[in-house]
Amino acid sequence: MAAEGGGKEMNEIKTQFTTREGLYKLLSHSEYSRPNRVPFNSQGSNPVKVSFVNVNDQSGNGDRICFNVGRELYFYIYKGVRKAADLSKPIDKRIYKGTQPTCHDFNHLTATADSVSLLVGFSAGQVQLIDPIKKETSKLFNEERLIDKARVTSVKWVPGSESLFLVAHSSGSMFLYNVEYTCGTTAPHYQLLKQGESFAVHTCKSKSTRNPLLKWTVGEGALNEFAFSPDGKFLACVSQDGFLRVFNFDSVELHGTMKSYFGGLLCVCWSPDGKYIVTGGEDDLVTVWSFVDCRVIARGQGHKSWVSVVAFDPNTTSVEETDPMEFSGSDEDFQELMSFGRDRANSTQSRLSKRNSTDSRPVSVTYRFGSVGQDTQLCLWDLTEDILFPHQPLSRTRTHTNVMNATSPPAGSAGPNPGSNGNTITTPVNSIPPLLPRSNSLPHSAVSNTGSKSSVDSAIASGVSKFATLSLHDRKERHDKDHKRNHSMGHISSKSSDKLNLVTKNKTDSAKTLGTPLCPRMEDVPLLEPLICKKIAHERLTVLIFLEDCIVTACQEGFICTWARPGKVVSFNP
Repeated sequence: MAAEGGGKEMNEIKTQFTTREGLYKLLSHSEYSRPNRVPFNSQGSNPVKVSFVNVNDQSGNGDRICFNVGRELYFYIYKGVRKAADLSKPIDKRIYKGTQPTCHDFNHLTATADSVSLLVGFSAGQVQLIDPIKKETSKLFNEERLIDKARVTSVKWVPGSESLFLVAHSSGSMFLYNVEYTCGTTAPHYQLLKQGESFAVHTCKSKSTRNPLLKWTVGEGALNEFAFSPDGKFLACVSQDGFLRVFNFDSVELHGTMKSYFGGLLCVCWSPDGKYIVTGGEDDLVTVWSFVDCRVIARGQGHKSWVSVVAFDPNTTSVEETDPMEFSGSDEDFQELMSFGRDRANSTQSRLSKRNSTDSRPVSVTYRFGSVGQDTQLCLWDLTEDILFPHQPLSRTRTHTNVMNATSPPAGSAGPNPGSNGNTITTPVNSIPPLLPRSNSLPHSAVSNTGSKSSVDSAIASGVSKFATLSLHDRKERHDKDHKRNHSMGHISSKSSDKLNLVTKNKTDSAKTLGTPLCPRMEDVPLLEPLICKKIAHERLTVLIFLEDCIVTACQEGFICTWARPGKVVSFNP
């Protein structure tokens, strides 16, 4: 690997980059991979994924890392920027036959130094519950593949629950499980609980309580990822049909929708305060959607291929005092949103909460988020006040909403980056975009409830205190770009012979959605330019995680890299 700054080749892989905070540096000694360090042959394999958990041990080194490479699953002590990685001593290592791990998630609520609960989804549709500290396999769900035979695309514990978890499949279905229940020896039968314009939710019809507790049936196309809001009340999901759909988790109601510019959406994340959602996908764009207004507020153009991961950085934000500005929502609502957050986001959340504080002047916030893609590039983006509140007086404006046309950096941004061939690092600055309708969410009247909230609750009262919805619809034939390098989940049709699988099919013509609030034209919303856009791997990137002292990335070769934040580099003690 050549260091940034001296290379003449466009394909040079960067080992450091500079933003307004300072220098981020790749720590080669902190790289995790398979113990033999041999690059993994990624052709035809599922994406490498990484999960973290802190077990709160007394040593001060409680972080643990799990990652999958091909048929293998590894569990290590994660030493981050503190010490070099010791690949010779995995806490647990598993090699699977006949199926491959595709995704995993720790239960942070129950994790201790002696035991952790790790869910692992597989390419053949099963889900395993394991304890890599005790080296135990607790349970296997969908073992006979009677519930769903398609690849598991996303698995997550329900926030605040020790026993409930959600599983999404490339069939377009999603299921709610309870670790305490079995799956049964026959295929489950379902009865309709609620149906809407783009989704149907069924309960498991059984004399005794069994998994799955709920099934979401959606239109054609894989459900590629879902993410809970920071307060756990809402669920955002993206699918191969190009739609972001956001649901109220408890009431199973659609809050709002968005359509990609074209192609499928592959990834989704929430801002730390739950007010914004960012998606990425096959249109090579990152799209910022306002949860409150239910509309697209910006797009980001920087990747040269499909965007595989988007993530907010809760530890990097700029806050400055400003004149009072409008805030939609009460102090109580905002504080409630802020109260749930992740441990690593505490500092950011405390600063964000000042925005609506009555004890001090309001503050303006710049959100930082990142994205990685199949073009092997890492992009960092800033979401600034002039984008978030375009109708407020601006301190600086431009005649074009397209920031790509900017020729000079605005105040406060860094100058030319010596490692980017003279390209200017620019923070997004935009003029006021055209007025857009305040909401593109489907009205609640469009959701036909088959029963009242009380009947919904009673229908699943046996052990389920919360239930969710994950739904996708509005099917259309995809005319996707022919990216031969793509390895993302394909377009898989779900069988419609089963009447229970039928949902209202409201086919959407892309030409008809383009130019509407569902999918505004490129010139109708501000276009962000990345702060940095650097090639950091040989193979497509599949992981981007922001930690307190570093950024973690991974590529399909099976190398998990640690990038130290400015001022966090330490001397290694192998």
